[in-house]
Amino acid sequence: MRRIALALILAASVGTPGFAAEPDGPAELITKTEAVRIAIQDQLGVKSMSDVAEQIALAEYYSVPDRRLLWVDDSGLTDRGKAVMGEIAKADDYGLRAADYKLPQIASFDPAAPDAVEQLADAELKISSAVVEYARDARGGRINPQSLSKNLDPKLYLPEPAEVIGFIAIRSDPAAYLRSFQPSHPQFEALRKALLAERGGQVEQTSGPMDIVIPAGPLLKAGVEHGQVALLRKRLEVPVKAGGNEYLYDQELIEAVREFQKSKGGHPDGIVGSGTRQMLNGQSAPQVSGQDKINLLLANMERWRWLPQDLGAFYVNVNIPEFQLRVVGDDAVVWETRVVVGKTDKQTPVFNDEMEEIVFRPNWYVPTSIKSEEIAPYLYRGGGFFGGGWDTSILKRQGLRIRGANGRDIDPDTIDWSRSDIRRYEVYQPPGAGNVLGLVKFRFPNTHDVYLHDTTQKHLFANAVRANSHGCMRVQNPDQFATVLLGHDQAGTLRG
Repeated sequence: MRRIALALILAASVGTPGFAAEPDGPAELITKTEAVRIAIQDQLGVKSMSDVAEQIALAEYYSVPDRRLLWVDDSGLTDRGKAVMGEIAKADDYGLRAADYKLPQIASFDPAAPDAVEQLADAELKISSAVVEYARDARGGRINPQSLSKNLDPKLYLPEPAEVIGFIAIRSDPAAYLRSFQPSHPQFEALRKALLAERGGQVEQTSGPMDIVIPAGPLLKAGVEHGQVALLRKRLEVPVKAGGNEYLYDQELIEAVREFQKSKGGHPDGIVGSGTRQMLNGQSAPQVSGQDKINLLLANMERWRWLPQDLGAFYVNVNIPEFQLRVVGDDAVVWETRVVVGKTDKQTPVFNDEMEEIVFRPNWYVPTSIKSEEIAPYLYRGGGFFGGGWDTSILKRQGLRIRGANGRDIDPDTIDWSRSDIRRYEVYQPPGAGNVLGLVKFRFPNTHDVYLHDTTQKHLFANAVRANSHGCMRVQNPDQFATVLLGHDQAGTLRG
């Protein structure tokens, strides 16, 4: 009876006219946008990117249901997609290479094509990937500086792929957001303009005092009368006073020469010899053009990417090849002086950090490299940095003390140096007139153990080439430098 009743109910349900089995469903169960998103997930599932963080970020973004596509719609590229592709296409203008970013070729996209969904997915994914890679490269991620030299050790501030995608998705002007990853420093912009001019062959030709050549000749100094003095006046733009002798090397011209020599890092003696002639004629550095100049510009632009995007309103810059230190406040140089930097075989490292302390009358704690390379040879076999001696007298002559692991000083004559390694001991020089750090040092703790400091070798600042240290930077006027820093540091964040 149950089987018959069930059969009758089913028959009645199927045969009853005017009733639908279920409400009307959507015309398409999956929209084209959703289909593109699914196709992107499929591509990411089988594709292996070199940057794992990039792949994870893209997979997470496109895995969220109903999340809008960034660069395409049913008809092809959107205005946002075109704007971003246009910005990436200008990468060469910023010292990058547009060819490094794999952008889609979708100009002739046909929405009715059987593979339209796959084309849109491919375009969306390629542009998103290019955006992440461009942002990373613009901030200095193309090259690992340490792979070039251990002395190149900047802190890189590379953007996280997830943040780039998340932020660009909500920006009304995605091209401007992408451009913001380029360095904003005025120096970088000056390099960029020079790059554009060099590549376009539009380098501005100027004429003026620099075109005047001072040929080889006699030493020009106070009281000398010579035809070249008139040339020198034109070169330095020092006209003779009314009724004066344009061929006489007078005091006014001497002062102009001294200022010129200072500006070029030379010894400001006011005398024009062969070296000053070379500087006047622009021969102090090799002149480059064409691809060589382009390469130099690109290298320097890349170095600016290694610096923080915001250097702050007040910072210290040490230009190593220029042997110059500058204090910058509100985008203007407020103080500058000369520095001595590392020798060619003990180069000053390139990095950035925060200054934490100014130490007056400092101890000098001898670095391990100097202990093993400069002091040990005297203890064991003679020769080295300080000069003379086969025994511990070298330590006494230089006022160096030995401290053991317990923090107490040890008489170096009680140590058997044939069995002891000087690197096990703390070697230091207490404050005093002969202390190699002078009266003050400026510390910014770093793995290279370098800092800025005073020096007893003041004569080195008169040299044009000032590469004489073991890596630290010696400051010509440390007392003025300290005054400038402490005057700015009214909040007392620097420790004195």
